[in-house]
Amino acid sequence: MPLTAEEAGVPNVAAAYLKSLEDPEVIERVRCSIPDAHVFKLPHRPTAGGWRGADWDQEVWQGTLKVVERGDLTVILLVDRANGGIFAVCPVQDGAVDRCVDSSRYFVLRVENAQNGRHMYIGMAFNERNDAFDFNTSLEDSRREKEIEAAPVVVEQGPAKDYSMKDGDKIHINVNKVAGKRTSSRRTKSATVGKKGSAAVGLFLKGNPRDTKPRRTESGGVEAFGANEFGS
Repeated sequence: MPLTAEEAGVPNVAAAYLKSLEDPEVIERVRCSIPDAHVFKLPHRPTAGGWRGADWDQEVWQGTLKVVERGDLTVILLVDRANGGIFAVCPVQDGAVDRCVDSSRYFVLRVENAQNGRHMYIGMAFNERNDAFDFNTSLEDSRREKEIEAAPVVVEQGPAKDYSMKDGDKIHINVNKVAGKRTSSRRTKSATVGKKGSAAVGLFLKGNPRDTKPRRTESGGVEAFGANEFGS
């Protein structure tokens, strides 16, 4: 009798993913969701050149395929469109996804049993090439980002610079020039405050009813500016 994943010391990723669903603190990211995916029962052995989608004639399931990252796990989920139940879990690992030699829309997935950790291979196909492209892109982006996160950060350290003063070093400060700048700055600031203060007082004075009424523009008023909303 074959060993289970736990008995063989192999981590059961499918079980770990399902268990993580119980933790609301774990962040989940859906990289792609494709509503039309078809699952086929595979022939016993592939051809000499590899798997061929043309040989698959036993479709066993239809539903939604999702590429999901949850915590440190990346999985391919086959989900029922009606009730959201999980049909199969394919942990994204080396050798988990294979392409067919005769079509870019057909793939072979290695799904894992969450109860005993055993795996089996199934055929999976999309209706459109664009769906297959999105599927490939999501897997590649996930792989690339994980490699970047795992890569060590190398910080180049050059020789330490010595900014301390040496014997004989002198600091020259032009006191007159600095004092002149401060005086000029104070005068400019005082003049600016005076102008602003006069303008502020004028805002609160009521206008004389005998004053000439302001002229209206040809448009008859002032146009208001709106704010554009940014949608994701």
